[in-house]
Amino acid sequence: MTPDYSRLLDAALGASIRVEFTTDRRTVTKYSVVLVLDEGAGPQTVRVFDGAHGVNEMHRYTASGGKQPDEIFDAGSLGRECAPRCSRLRPPTKR
Repeated sequence: MTPDYSRLLDAALGASIRVEFTTDRRTVTKYSVVLVLDEGAGPQTVRVFDGAHGVNEMHRYTASGGKQPDEIFDAGSLGRECAPRCSRLRPPTKR
């Protein structure tokens, strides 16, 4: 996957979001939504929502423990929660 969208959410916090996803026609087949903070020591991932294992998972990251175990956050189809949000995040295309 390649970054489909990224945006600075809050310059004072150094918060940004990166969204990557792949579709087959209208079905999301892979996705990743990453929340990053940069408090001056370089960007640090704090949350990842993804479908890497075929289910909708969330991973927390901590300064002391790094990547934490996954938590299933939606038992529906892969990307069901991501697809409508991802389409709203993309800049409008000219037709």
